[in-house]
Amino acid sequence: MAVVMVLAIVTAAAAAVRGTWSPCGLSMLSTVTPLAEAGRGRRWSVTARWFVAGAVLGGLTLGAVMAGLAAVVGALGVSASTALGVAAVAALVCAASDLDPFGLHLPFHGRQVNERWLDQYRAWVYGGGFGWQIGCGLATYITTAGMYLTILLTALTGNPLAALAIGAGFGLVRGLAIYAGRSITTTDRLLAAHRRFGALRRPVRLVTIGVMLAVGVVAAGAWAGVAGAVSAAAAAAAIVVVSNLSHRERVAQDGLDVVATSTGTGPAGVAG
Repeated sequence: MAVVMVLAIVTAAAAAVRGTWSPCGLSMLSTVTPLAEAGRGRRWSVTARWFVAGAVLGGLTLGAVMAGLAAVVGALGVSASTALGVAAVAALVCAASDLDPFGLHLPFHGRQVNERWLDQYRAWVYGGGFGWQIGCGLATYITTAGMYLTILLTALTGNPLAALAIGAGFGLVRGLAIYAGRSITTTDRLLAAHRRFGALRRPVRLVTIGVMLAVGVVAAGAWAGVAGAVSAAAAAAAIVVVSNLSHRERVAQDGLDVVATSTGTGPAGVAG
């Protein structure tokens, strides 16, 4: 299961970084910054430490769930070959979900942290509370199917202790993201930070998808040799091509809908 473990670690890291660009992650770069904390009469450095601690605890919570699943996999005696085959298929499915061909994707939810906590509670409460919710990965907005893939791959290791460690690492990465806002001490710096993050949103998304496609190819290769790797690579290429075609079709259809609406001949308007 060594290959599966490495793939789980890589996927967890990619999913954690991608999560920084979720609405919740970006919200933290607006509401829990040196500028915002000073306005509330709080020390940002203290709040940030509570946030990281909460995120690690959240990661351990996720890790405990994954450890339970890993224990079940270990008890069932799932073979390395079976684990690799499942990992290969799951990685390609999750990558396809993030590419969203024809609007098809795995279910997500869009819950965000309750920002009223900022005015109602002390810094250690909202710092630690926000951190825990973001660190556990499933309590707030899910931006990538890589989150699901992380859980599956970690379970497939069959190693509960490794699952706990991967969960803690995931939470730590999510928590440390708050330090990306450490220089936000003025409104101008806040706007500049959000422009930088906005520019990185698409590249980070594409890298995360690329990681999942690569995980699928590597798992398939470890499972079925060169033939497996080639087949998975072909499937990955097909997923990308189909996704691009579907997005072009949607863009073209949106353009036609705009024209039809503006001329009063589409469903949003009645000619004459």
